[in-house]
Amino acid sequence: MDLFCHRPISDVSSDLTIDVGGTSFALHKFPLVSKSGRIRKMLMEAKDSKNIRLNLHNVPGGSESFELAAKFCYGINIEINLVNVAKLRCTSHFLEMTEEYADKNLETRTETFLKETVFPSITNSISVLHHCETLLPVSEEIHLVTKLITAIANNASKEQLTCGLSKLESNYPSKPILLSESENWWGKSLTVLNLEFFQRVLTGVKTKGLKQDMIAKILMNYAHNSLQGLFLRDPQLVKGSFSDLESQKKHRVIVEVIVGLLPTQSRKSTVPMAFLSSLLKSSIMASTSTACRCDLERRIGLQLDQAILEDILIPANSHGNNHGQLYDTDSIFRIFSIFLNLDEDDDDDNNQMRDESEMVYDFDTPSSPKQSSIVKVSKLLDCFLAEIAIDSNLPASKFIALAELLPDHARLVNDGLYRAVDIFLKVHLNLKESERYRLCKTIDCQKLSQEACSHAAQNERLPVQMAVQVLYFEQIRLRNAMNGGHNHLFFGSLNTQFPQRSGSGAGSGCISPRDNYASVRRENRELKLEVTRMRMRLTDLEKDHVSMKQELVKSHPANKLFKSLTKKLGKLNSLFRFKDARGVGSRPGSESRFLFQKRRRNSIA
Repeated sequence: MDLFCHRPISDVSSDLTIDVGGTSFALHKFPLVSKSGRIRKMLMEAKDSKNIRLNLHNVPGGSESFELAAKFCYGINIEINLVNVAKLRCTSHFLEMTEEYADKNLETRTETFLKETVFPSITNSISVLHHCETLLPVSEEIHLVTKLITAIANNASKEQLTCGLSKLESNYPSKPILLSESENWWGKSLTVLNLEFFQRVLTGVKTKGLKQDMIAKILMNYAHNSLQGLFLRDPQLVKGSFSDLESQKKHRVIVEVIVGLLPTQSRKSTVPMAFLSSLLKSSIMASTSTACRCDLERRIGLQLDQAILEDILIPANSHGNNHGQLYDTDSIFRIFSIFLNLDEDDDDDNNQMRDESEMVYDFDTPSSPKQSSIVKVSKLLDCFLAEIAIDSNLPASKFIALAELLPDHARLVNDGLYRAVDIFLKVHLNLKESERYRLCKTIDCQKLSQEACSHAAQNERLPVQMAVQVLYFEQIRLRNAMNGGHNHLFFGSLNTQFPQRSGSGAGSGCISPRDNYASVRRENRELKLEVTRMRMRLTDLEKDHVSMKQELVKSHPANKLFKSLTKKLGKLNSLFRFKDARGVGSRPGSESRFLFQKRRRNSIA
């Protein structure tokens, strides 16, 4: 540049001065006029033909690109590479350095380099596309951006096809090397692009049929680099400043674009649950649109059986409120509802296509695909309830709504739910009696383990009615073990196995007779195994039970109630024998009703 600024390139004195930005170039008319149509036209319009000074505004690439173009006009050999090819191509268009004015002009030279070196390579195309970001709008006008994106999409499709053919030729090696795991994988290069160009490239490769797992990995890689450290999470930092608001806005736009580019929603999605969870947390923090959050919640709900506790611990956006909740329970409620509603939709769609044998396969055993997914989700929800129970700002109504969300057959054992309720009662000491009643109503005492029953019977945080109910079913457990029978009261009859919950407005849906029938068959098999185990432990259980009652009567304030209950238990023994005689298929009387739960009458189709 100094060569042109201080003196011309030849011994002939300069007759033309061109200003580009803040730089002046002392040049000669003839070399420039012979190859640049724009400069030729400007000289023809100039009034003073002796001392001409031209101002070139908005030259693509600035003075650096113009200097290279001027050297080319003087016949000096310039090196065209990946860094400057986009600048030179745009500058040649700006200066009209086409074949109309000279053979093998700069435009032709740059086009040749693009076709031979750039377009055949994905990484080279991405590199040149990145340099086009500072050359707008000229790079768009000459369709250079479009050509580069098309080249990337075409080459990605070819690479995918070639990789598939190579696997066929090698007879499917046991551990194929994935392109996405390579250090030179082109997907990692896309992180240099701005959001607009990245979105256009992803749209292009999706149109060409790039696999969804590759799309997901590209999005994960881009999100990791783009969102990291972008948003200020520390509330002690300067809030409300312009830079913070700008960062939040940029964060929001990036999250919304990435969510819009995610592969098609499905239960077998290739997008990892941890990535979806991170996006949802980021969207809440950045206050993205409702549509964006709903999309993420639905995706997580579709594959909720793949989630772990950390995935659903979504921090609440308290907006600086120190008395807000720790976690966004509303979002989690919607996610679990989506999973359950999809489960019911599948039932409705497949009911007419299934025969009886298929129904037995799907619902008859806990290891069936559908039932196992529901059991996984129930354990996940119980762990989540135990985690949020320590939040002193969590209303009891939201906790109860989540506890009542699952259908009754989802929880084979209620120990996890009991633990969460116990933690909630321990933290929330000022609960109303009605709220304590509703909390305990969510627990099915028939599905508590021996250890949980022992703990509940001595738990002073529970209402007296809860302890009575635990002792009631514990007595039934002992009676069944002593008689060696199959009393249906232990696991509940057809009417009590799936009681209809009420109170929060968020109860489980109706259970079909088919579900009732399959679940009762499963429970009967479990009953047989339980009775066998109980016979072996009968002596120890009787000792534990007697000791438990004695300690409870001594320590509990409601001594009179338990003493009267002990007297009446003897009278109930005749009732148990009467029930044993009627068998599993009989309808239980009013004495076997739950103390907390209302009954539903279901018939077996």
